[in-house]
Amino acid sequence: MSDDCIFCSIVAGEIPARTVYETDAVLAFLDANPLSPGHTLVIPKAHERRVADLDAALASDLFDAVATLTPAAQDAVDADAANVGINDGEAAGQEVPHVHVHVVPRFEGDGGAPIHAVAGQRPDLSDTELDSIADDVAAAVGE
Repeated sequence: MSDDCIFCSIVAGEIPARTVYETDAVLAFLDANPLSPGHTLVIPKAHERRVADLDAALASDLFDAVATLTPAAQDAVDADAANVGINDGEAAGQEVPHVHVHVVPRFEGDGGAPIHAVAGQRPDLSDTELDSIADDVAAAVGE
């Protein structure tokens, strides 16, 4: 737990939340500032700042919950689809430094954009550059 983390305060019961799902490792609650009806945040109860900080068991618990909650949130608000996303780090828009997955129900004609819209202008990468990046990512996974 972190004393200055709003999500840790929610886990500790110090701040109320509209809890929709809970296990020993994971808590899910409605976003207080939703992007759509049913917008749900899924968090590990343990204070982990970034996705890379999750161990395999906790990552599995977190994404098992996301897989359960995504269709449940859609069904609850009669949504047509959902965006599922993580802002991993400040440069990516992470406002609370505690891993959290957004499940955002989507509706036909809601004016929202696909996940591809979050990064702004797309880079113009050559095949050589793409090959090099692929090699670098594969090498980093092996580290």
